Amino acid sequence: MTVSYPGAAVDTAAVDAAIRDFFAGRRAEADAFGQDFAATVAELENYVLRGGKRIRPAFAWLGWIGAGGDPRDPVAPAVLSACAGFELLHASGLIHDDIIDASRTRRGHPAAHVTYAERHRVRRFSGDSDAFGTGTAILIGDLALIWADVMVRASGLPADAQARVSPVWSAVRSDVMYGQLLDLINQASNDENVQSALRVNQYKTASYTVERPLQFGAAIAGADAGLIAAYRSFGADIGIAFQLRDDLLGVFGDPAVTGKPSGDDLREGKRTVLLATALEHADERDRDAAGFLRAKIGTDLSDDELARVRAILVDTGAVDQVERQIALRADRAMAVLEASDVTSAAKHQLAAMAIKATQRAQ
Repeated sequence: MTVSYPGAAVDTAAVDAAIRDFFAGRRAEADAFGQDFAATVAELENYVLRGGKRIRPAFAWLGWIGAGGDPRDPVAPAVLSACAGFELLHASGLIHDDIIDASRTRRGHPAAHVTYAERHRVRRFSGDSDAFGTGTAILIGDLALIWADVMVRASGLPADAQARVSPVWSAVRSDVMYGQLLDLINQASNDENVQSALRVNQYKTASYTVERPLQFGAAIAGADAGLIAAYRSFGADIGIAFQLRDDLLGVFGDPAVTGKPSGDDLREGKRTVLLATALEHADERDRDAAGFLRAKIGTDLSDDELARVRAILVDTGAVDQVERQIALRADRAMAVLEASDVTSAAKHQLAAMAIKATQRAQ
């Protein structure tokens, strides 16, 4: 594998190359189970490589660079391969999330369970197509989770680095599951508490998007406790700000840019910080608006109803408050980063990524 390293930043093409190399190594294993299994694994590879910003590998790589890692070091390809394992973990979460939320699209393409259901119909398999699609996607998501572990373990990291990374890698996988379960419970119980929504953000997004990847890279480099604490503080704030931006895009974003229908979070009844804040304010200022939100969230909103919900989110001040929270957390994270012992090259890249993550349009 040929890898190029533009300064401290991770080369996303190199991450994709590492993922392709990994899947190439699984091909003989998949072929042994027959053509259908091999085709399904190929679809998983396409899913992982199709779209996405490679945020998690980038933060993990920068965690290593910021703790003194050198891209010219012979161990760098192994570090990159281990960092790329986050993309398989992410794919697993997305596949399962779309099933839980009954989402039809992902990154501008049919969600995995929709793809497999259509394959069932085209091939005229027996049984229910949707059930087949859901079952297959669950298993493929599980396979992605397992292979994420394989990719990290087989990356070629030295034994001492593997030992340091192991508890971090276990923690990040656990955090994702905690967040998914909390999200499901909050939605089913109609939890309207802002702190409950923030707790979901912490485990479901902040932890495995920014905080743990940085800690992962730091562990490879053998960073000290002070630097790891700085990474975790920076990562928690940027990760939550990232999710708060995602909440806003889920309601107000352009589907052509985000790859998902606008308003899907509202139709799915997602208990976001944005919604919880709007309900809190509406209960105080406009009981009719609060009643409308509670009646319509989680239903198949018409265009007119969606427009009214958006207006309520703006009029209650919820949108402005979430924007202020994003700015506050970004500023706080930048201050922690600036005061830390992170190497100068990594500081520059982390600051740029933080701005991009919190001010993005997709």
